[in-house]
Amino acid sequence: MYKEIFKWVILIISQPAKAWDLLAQKEEKGDEFLSRFVYPLIGLLTVAAFLGILFTRKEFDVELALKASIRSLLAAFGGFYLGAYLLNEIWQGVFKREKDFRLCQRFVGYSSSLMFALNAVLMLIPEFFFLRIFILYTFYIIWEGAPLYMYVEEKERLKFVGIASAVILIIPYLIEVILFLLMPGLRS
Repeated sequence: MYKEIFKWVILIISQPAKAWDLLAQKEEKGDEFLSRFVYPLIGLLTVAAFLGILFTRKEFDVELALKASIRSLLAAFGGFYLGAYLLNEIWQGVFKREKDFRLCQRFVGYSSSLMFALNAVLMLIPEFFFLRIFILYTFYIIWEGAPLYMYVEEKERLKFVGIASAVILIIPYLIEVILFLLMPGLRS
């Protein structure tokens, strides 16, 4: 299963147009996408946060590692679901399309692949903080996926990419900031 996940993540990052074309043809039953792609990626991110704190700090602090993994889990999980919900609402309200929560979930999940992978790497190797700039590549991933996966027309493409990118990139960050402010026990 993880081999297939890594294959999709690498394909989405390296060749987004080809990946979106293949994903548009792929049939997924029910919540298969969640259990075979999103949840394992979020799980890897959570484990990376735990291990990153344990092995990159001078002191061996399990409590701090647990706090970091909880914060990562809540930000990724909440960001995914809230992002999919907001995109679904915007899909109907702004773009006048019929609501399709599963389609929006899949789009947000696949578009977040780079963000999940990059966050996992940065949790394990925090010295590579400069890699955060590559998160902007998510705009291009969404740009390629808009017409191929979401069937967005060319005249609405830029507006869709701007809105979807803002939702996908900002929501997890906002959740993490809110957790930081409201739950001082989760500060690492």
